[in-house]
Amino acid sequence: MALIRIDGDDLVVVIEDLDRLWSFKGGLTVPLAHVRGATADPGITADPKGIRAPGSHVPGVITAGTFHQDGEKVFWDVRDASKAVVVELADETYARLVLQVDDPRATVTLVENALARR
Repeated sequence: MALIRIDGDDLVVVIEDLDRLWSFKGGLTVPLAHVRGATADPGITADPKGIRAPGSHVPGVITAGTFHQDGEKVFWDVRDASKAVVVELADETYARLVLQVDDPRATVTLVENALARR
């Protein structure tokens, strides 16, 4: 699971527990200027993932790490599709972040409010 917080002008993602191992990443920091928005999207886990490199993918269990598809890189950290949030990015290494969070609605509100304040 991931924790998302706003720290000044940055969106900070902290990857928790064993997900660090599965995703090969402990966290990410993205300037809010590069965040286009966030949505709760439990259906995204059914979408094609692309080529995993590096990361882990066991269908129905976990999708974590970097996936390459159609010339884009997407970072995943999802075990429970019902808690998936998609953060769309611009001018970043990743085109989007697909993250499992504790409360998808609250996370989307947090991100959208931070963008509105900018």
